[in-house]
Amino acid sequence: MILADENIHSFIVKFLREHGFEVVSVTELKKGIKDIEVIEWALQNDYLLLTEDKDFGEWVFAHHIKNLSVLFLRYDYHEYKEIAHSLVYMLQTQELMRPVFVTLTPKKIRIRQLIDSKN
Repeated sequence: MILADENIHSFIVKFLREHGFEVVSVTELKKGIKDIEVIEWALQNDYLLLTEDKDFGEWVFAHHIKNLSVLFLRYDYHEYKEIAHSLVYMLQTQELMRPVFVTLTPKKIRIRQLIDSKN
């Protein structure tokens, strides 16, 4: 399941759902919560965190939040439909070994496997 941060365009959330992905939207459920609350929610429910907020990279790499899988979108606003297609393609074709940090642009996918601290 995917947890869409509140900065994710509603088109992307809808597009993911139309392609069979289960998406929980922070905007729809609890808009305005802090990043740490989003992280806790993602960890407690084993969600992939979908965001455009680069602060989550800092949480993972600088603050060493463990076991958080992040799908980080980077695109210009006018490319929101293109990034939605790229995201669906990536989710349908890539076997993500979690935890993982994915940076996705309309033309590039970068997947970084994170150390699993559950073991």
